[in-house]
Amino acid sequence: MAMATASFPPPLATAISSNVFEIGKFNAVIEKVEAGGCCSSGRFLPPKPLLIGRPSDAGEFPVLLLVHGYLLYNTFYSQLIHHIASHGFIVVAPQLYTVAGPDASEEINATAAVMNWLPTALRQHLPPHVNPNLTKIALAGHSRGGKTSFALALQKSSKLSALIGLDPVDGTGSGKQTHPPVLKYIPQSFDLGIPVLVIGSGLGELKRNPLFPPCAPKGINHEEFFKECRSPAYHFVVKDYGHLDLLDDETGGIRGKVSYCLCKNGESREPMRRFVGGAVVAFLKSRLNGEEGDLKAIEDGDLILPVHLQTSESLL
Repeated sequence: MAMATASFPPPLATAISSNVFEIGKFNAVIEKVEAGGCCSSGRFLPPKPLLIGRPSDAGEFPVLLLVHGYLLYNTFYSQLIHHIASHGFIVVAPQLYTVAGPDASEEINATAAVMNWLPTALRQHLPPHVNPNLTKIALAGHSRGGKTSFALALQKSSKLSALIGLDPVDGTGSGKQTHPPVLKYIPQSFDLGIPVLVIGSGLGELKRNPLFPPCAPKGINHEEFFKECRSPAYHFVVKDYGHLDLLDDETGGIRGKVSYCLCKNGESREPMRRFVGGAVVAFLKSRLNGEEGDLKAIEDGDLILPVHLQTSESLL
């Protein structure tokens, strides 16, 4: 097992550009699916409300289950969902809750219920010409949704092809893990058997103001999650951007407004969101479709990125 680490200078104008950081070749749409009981109009409804982002073009596409962060709405990820779907993926984003306490057990169980629903009924909520490849299901989560995703993957990794943590956090501060704790603080202790991508934010561990803790504090953030991963695993940390900078440019309502002032943020959200979308696409293309070029180019520093990376490392 080899670990590669790179430090990235500002991207050079002569570097090769890739379209993974731009909207892809597929026309993508996002549709809402309400939760329900057994069935409605002959279709089995999901256990939680969903956003489904998908290509409108005909084809068979891998599936990504995307879990939102603490007290956030799945609609806050619409631009990210659209970006990923436009590259040939079906993105299923459940709304797990509207009110949540410190215990993440309910979110883990709810995500498991949605995952179990996918092979049973996802096809019923897609057009006949859009087919989900249910042998290729990846799980991703942001913030506490990252914790939820890792916790579920540790239970059900045999049902998954890949795992992604988007600035994952396991609590509110060092030594303050929320139940159930995921991090064991033992290097390479995650027995997953699937490839993992962890993306962190450089500003996430910094306070925006003295009244609130950092949104992704050291000791429970992306660094510790990556340390506990086994090969193959990838870790990118984006310099000068914050924990919520992957959300939509406009997030409405009280929670949407709070998302601008709770965490230390970058100058705008678009660059971070474009990088996250592109890195997720490159990782999924590599690990699910066998197309390694874009992910390797990000690792090697051969692409013009929308951001600067302060860390790029991998276990291979």
